[in-house]
Amino acid sequence: MYRRLLTWRWVLLHLLVLALFVATFFLGHWQLGKAEDGGGAVNWSYALQWPLYGFMGLGFYLRMVRDELRRDPNEGEPGAAVVLYQRPRIDTTGDPELAAYNAYLAELNAKALGQQVNGGR
Repeated sequence: MYRRLLTWRWVLLHLLVLALFVATFFLGHWQLGKAEDGGGAVNWSYALQWPLYGFMGLGFYLRMVRDELRRDPNEGEPGAAVVLYQRPRIDTTGDPELAAYNAYLAELNAKALGQQVNGGR
């Protein structure tokens, strides 16, 4: 289960998050030094914010790790996901300009999907 978190990408991500977490405390300490030298209220607020940013980033990272551990291991394999496509409904009632615009959008959508457009174009 935890083997997924030991791939080279995850190990690099672990190290990056650790380095950034530690860096926020160094930045907070640096900002605290500026505040103690008479930097003002802005430096005091940044001295408190830097560690909070570190904990916030760590929280997001732990959530990402939790989601990875809960993910189905076969989810990333090609062909495992089913993609359902529903053609957009063209509104032909009401405004003729709106109907023409919706038909134009449907034609662009069909071209983007590689489907043959009505009318043989």
